[in-house]
Amino acid sequence: MNSNTQARPASGPSSHHASQHDRLKRDVTAFQSFAVAFGFVSIATGIFTAYGAMLSTSGPMGIWTWPVVVVGQLMVAFILGSLAARIPVTGYVYQWASRISNPVFGWIMGWISFTFLAIVLCAVDYTIASTVLPVMFGYEGTPTNAWWITSLVIIAQAVMIAFSTRFTQRFNAIAVTIQLVGMIGLVVLLFTVGYINNELDFANLFSTGNVPGDGYYAFGELTKAGPWIMGTLLGAFTIVGFESAANLAEETQEPARVVPRAMWQAVLSLGIIGMLFLIAITALLGDPTTVGSSATPIADVISRVLGPIVGNFLLVLVVISIFSCGLVILLSGTRLVWAMSRDERFPGWQLWHKISPTLHTPVNATIFVAAIGEIILALFSQQTDALFSLFSAATLLPAIIYAVTVLMYAVKRHQLPPSQGFSLGAWELPVLVLAIAWLTFELAIFRDASFAKPWSYVAIMFAIGALYLGYLLASRGASGLKMPELIAIDAILDADRGAELASTPAE
Repeated sequence: MNSNTQARPASGPSSHHASQHDRLKRDVTAFQSFAVAFGFVSIATGIFTAYGAMLSTSGPMGIWTWPVVVVGQLMVAFILGSLAARIPVTGYVYQWASRISNPVFGWIMGWISFTFLAIVLCAVDYTIASTVLPVMFGYEGTPTNAWWITSLVIIAQAVMIAFSTRFTQRFNAIAVTIQLVGMIGLVVLLFTVGYINNELDFANLFSTGNVPGDGYYAFGELTKAGPWIMGTLLGAFTIVGFESAANLAEETQEPARVVPRAMWQAVLSLGIIGMLFLIAITALLGDPTTVGSSATPIADVISRVLGPIVGNFLLVLVVISIFSCGLVILLSGTRLVWAMSRDERFPGWQLWHKISPTLHTPVNATIFVAAIGEIILALFSQQTDALFSLFSAATLLPAIIYAVTVLMYAVKRHQLPPSQGFSLGAWELPVLVLAIAWLTFELAIFRDASFAKPWSYVAIMFAIGALYLGYLLASRGASGLKMPELIAIDAILDADRGAELASTPAE
């Protein structure tokens, strides 16, 4: 641990660490930690959101980019798991970068993570209103009705998180169980009914649809990525957020052991189920050139193959999965804002670091993150390509976060504190090489001119962050951004845990 982790004087920033009202309960179980990682990734959400875009850019054959992304993100999950085992503190990337690099760089990474969580919240919740509900209820989806429905969804999620973390975790655990059973059941049903009705057409798996075959595998030009390469965005948008389990480290029992396992298990299990689902849906597309023009291709296939009653029942399960995904994202964003505010480093920290003495949740931070989501949603609301813009920005930002974090780990890995529950051992170097190669490839995709709007969002949010960082440095200096000792946080948490156990009646 470097000198940046030295504790501050009691009168300086973060002296409120010891406040009874700034602490969270450590009651997240191993399955709930897995459920957070699994729920954030949510293949139902990602595939329903991005499958249509993949058909238009890569054709049905684009699904074969999925295994490439799964392997790449699994390598990233191993690296982030190694960090989580060494620095098990709420705030994940913000905490890691602050402690093993320097507090200024850590603040930058924390701000980038906040901008990602704010945009991906909108992208995920917008999926319910734009790609599922119109098919379920037979109405025409418009930017206006998608806007107000998504707004209501965000409000409902914020109320749940502010009301009770335990209830939120239990709801998410149930939703993840539903998603696991529902997605596996959906895959089996699609294959079975498709086989019985002779609707499976495996030739679709190797069709480019409306996309020309010439130059299909080409890397592309300076401002244009090749068709097959663009297909990787399906997996790159879906398989992100597994590190959210690390953002509840201070609420998780044995976080150094539990969190890394939750992360890689979520990526692997979702990768396998997602590939089977993609094969089933693609084989049942019918004519790819016709379905490719639909705004709701997956929902259309499910309703056509399984019938309106069974199809709608399964779409209800999908809505629950997507809602749960947005819930976890908002929860993760809330915890990040709270962690940065606890260190007096987030705009308006005086309000956001407080924990409600009755609800034991960061209510103010929850309201703030939800409000930012509503503002971003309003800015995108009247665009006909709002979903593409939202999901593109929500893919670009984690790619940046992962790339910087993995490179930071590569440079600082010999200076890290010892692992407390997870280690790559002799596999560390090859995993690092594969993770860096994958992330370099992924970032190269965003040179495509179609990502102009996502880059604009990133630039605007970076500018806002740069202004506030300048204010922090001017008012405090770099020395005023030092982080509290990990051991001090652990001592407080362990003391709280011991007091909680002592006050709990024996069953």
